[in-house]
Formats: sequence, C-alpha cells, structure tokens
Amino acid sequence: MSKTLGLALGSGGARGIAHIGFLRALEEADIKPDYIAGCSMGAVVGGCYASGIPSLKIKDVLLDLKMRDILDISTAVITKMSILRSKKMESLLREYLGDKKLEDLDIPFRCVATELLSGQLHVFKEGDAVQAIKASSTIPAVFRPVKMNGKMFVDGGCLCRVPVKAVKEMGADVVVGVDVLKNTFEPVEKIPNILMMVLRVFDIMDSHQTEQARKIEKNMCDLLVAPEMKGMSQYVIKDLDKAYAEGYETGKASVKKIKKLLS
Repeated sequence: MSKTLGLALGSGGARGIAHIGFLRALEEADIKPDYIAGCSMGAVVGGCYASGIPSLKIKDVLLDLKMRDILDISTAVITKMSILRSKKMESLLREYLGDKKLEDLDIPFRCVATELLSGQLHVFKEGDAVQAIKASSTIPAVFRPVKMNGKMFVDGGCLCRVPVKAVKEMGADVVVGVDVLKNTFEPVEKIPNILMMVLRVFDIMDSHQTEQARKIEKNMCDLLVAPEMKGMSQYVIKDLDKAYAEGYETGKASVKKIKKLLS
C-alpha cells in the first residue's frame, strides 16, 4: 500500500498565492494530495483546490483580484467590531464553491479558526465550506468575526499558522507543511491610517512568533517548506505573480523529496 500525502497550507494573506504555485508544481509531477488542511489564505486556496477547482483556475481568479474586490467598508466600526465587512469575500467564495459542504469535497479537507469566546483553536471538519473558510481567514479587527452556532470565529493564524496537526489527524502518512510567512518583518517608513496600524501590529507579532512556531511545525511534519518572498506584505494585494512564482519554484524543488517520502 502506498503512503498517503497530507498538505498543511499556512496563513499568509496575499503571500498565500504561493500555495497555488506549490500545488501547480505538484500537479505537474503527478503528485496529488490525499488530505489538505488550511489556515487563513491556506484555507481559501486549499478549500478551492479540494473542491475540484484546478490550480490554474484558482490562479486566474486570485491573481486578478484588486483591493476593491474584497474591501467592504463598515460604517459602524465600534458596534460591528471591525473596520471592514467581509460580504465581498464571501460572495467571491460562494461563486466558486456554491453550497458545498466540507465533508463532500473531492479531497478530504479541514480548516482551522480561532474561537474568540473560549480562546481555543477550532478545527472545521464538516458543514458549509464557505462559512468555514471565511471563519478561518477573518483577520480580527479588520473583518467582522464569523458567528456560527453561538460561537465567534476569527483567523486561525492567531493560534495555528500551519495546521500540520490537523492534517496528520486526518490520517496522512506523510505531512508536508507550506509556511508562507517567512521574512514578514521589515522596517516601514510610515503608517498612514488605523487599518495599516492594525496590520503592522500583526506583522510584528508574526515576525516574533515565526521562529518558535516553525520549530514546532518542523518537528511535527515530514517536510516544511517556506518560500522566501522578501519585501512582500501579506496585507497588500500586489506582487501576486511573485508569490505564485516563488511557490511554484519551492514546489519544483520539493518534488524529489516528497516522492522519496511517499515511496
């Protein structure tokens, strides 16, 4: 019996486009994951791929995104607990995923989110795919928390950047983690508004948590890869071609190692 492959696709905003390139490189090498777990942008890309959407189609859709396609300004920041709404993001996901449930996707898929009231990590295993992915990728304070079954969810990256444990628990013999948050911390010249201030704080926290988290993730999976992507912000929709290209090259460089792990 051949070994099964599980991919853990990590959080990373715009940098998460690298996941598409990584998946494309595996496709070209005839490597198909048996399980996928995603967090934040890794949940968006992983969920779409698990639903049967080809990597090149996901690339076409996401690389064509503009800020206006996802920004939905809230007029009641304090009462709604966010600067932006996420209706546009939900509509985009719904256009391609429809009403599919997690348990019905072509490739077994799970995604992680942070439950605000309990402060615990939540792994979505079933139910509406769009709502689960939206919960996993909701940046706290920027987008409104997703309310489901009396709970409030925000970005899974608050607690789990690369969900290697989740995909391991799905039954994967070989776990490959893709971390797209390497080199996130670089000095900036100015912080023009409250939104950029919040995002800057997240970048700073990510940079200091990265090394420790990466050690934990590396010990839990068989292969952990991290595209360089120097100079690219996870919160600015630009240089998406660069992110895709670096993910693709990282995937190409990982093919032999993955095949060896599966043999």
